[in-house]
Order: sequence, then C-alpha cells, then structure tokens
Amino acid sequence: MEIKSIQALLDDHLRKTNLEGLEARRDGKYHPSSFGQCFRKQYWLRKGVEPTNPNDERTLRVFAAGHLFHDLIQGLIPDHQTEVKVLTDDISGSADIVTEDEVIDIKSIHSEGFFYMDAAHYDVKKGKITNWLQVAAYAMLLNKPKIRLVFVSKDDLLIKEYGDVTANWIGAVEQEIRTLKIFWQNQNELPPAKPRAYGATEFGKCMECQKYCQFRDKCYQVESYSPELAVKKEKK
Repeated sequence: MEIKSIQALLDDHLRKTNLEGLEARRDGKYHPSSFGQCFRKQYWLRKGVEPTNPNDERTLRVFAAGHLFHDLIQGLIPDHQTEVKVLTDDISGSADIVTEDEVIDIKSIHSEGFFYMDAAHYDVKKGKITNWLQVAAYAMLLNKPKIRLVFVSKDDLLIKEYGDVTANWIGAVEQEIRTLKIFWQNQNELPPAKPRAYGATEFGKCMECQKYCQFRDKCYQVESYSPELAVKKEKK
C-alpha cells in the first residue's frame, strides 16, 4: 500500500468516523451533551436534520485529540464504570464515569483555556454551565447525589477537578428538559434562534452561532439574517 499523505489518510478517516457518529446520534432523542445550547439547534439535532455547516477538518482533528485524552483517563477506570448508558423516552447519552454515588465527566481543554480557569474573576459554574448541565442530567437520571467535572490540559495532562452536588442543578436540568419536550410536542412552531452558551447574548454575533453551529446557514436563511449586512451596520 502506497501512502502519499498521512494527513490525508487521517482526515479521510476522521470524516468517515464523523459520519458514522452523526448516524448514531440520529436516534430521535435529545442529548445532554447539547444542553444549555440553542433550543433550535437541539431540536434540529433530534429531528435528524442534515447539517448545512458540518464540522471542518480542523474541528474534527480537535475532537479526535479530545477523544484520545478522554479514552486515556477512562482507561484508568474499571470498564463497568465507564460509558454508562442513560436512556429515557426523550433523552439519550452516555456518562463518562459512574461510581456508587457520583457521575464524573471528562473534558479536554487547550492549555490557555485550562489556565484561564485560575483567573480570580472566572466562575466555573457560569463559564462551563453546559458541562454542568450535561453531567447533572446524567446524575439526576441515574439517581446519583454527586457530580464532578474533570478538565485535562491537552499540552501536559495537568488536571483540574470541580465537584458539586446534583441537587444544586436539578431545577436547571428539569427546566431544560421540560422546555425541550414542549418544543418537541409543538411540531408546528420552530424553537427561537437564541444562542445560550459560551456567554452568547445576540443571535448571529457569537461563537455559538458563527463557530459551533452546524445549522448556521439554515438558521440564517430562516431568520433572513445576513452576517455581511450586520457587519456593515455596526461600522456605520
């Protein structure tokens, strides 16, 4: 077998595995890994709508690197305590680590972001609210009283761990699920285009819309929103 480009070989593999992952997620349920994000995005994901803005090659490589760190940590834990399935009529997901009384979620992070969490003004509860909602949803559905987020620096495997009690998040998780159920039951009305994650405040002008949404162009079309016109208006 002649190998012309290792990069091309890797990217082809990642594109294939990404497509397989997308198919696996088209199970007609909401996924806690998306909790705290735009309700419209979550709705379209559950509907199995084809993304207009699939992840690019660099993003797929970043995700793949994250999976390597994730698997490394999980490899230190007994198999029966990892990738624990969490299923209801509306929810589907897998908890990274589940012990007798705790659910633990692993997140790899760039070193700059990792050390930024040490800043005096940084509030990990607000800054990582999507992660907290995810791990708390699993803990609530599995009836575990404690939760923990484990952040791994991609540069040097340094780790930061933050714990909390599930009870502190039950209200927020129940509200998230309740709202998502209402949108699902009301199939005649599309959820609002409202970014909620990563400190977003305005539709179209945030990372959640511009960088992380796989339905960006579709949503812009529905809302008759033009990023180019928005930029021009700001310059006036």
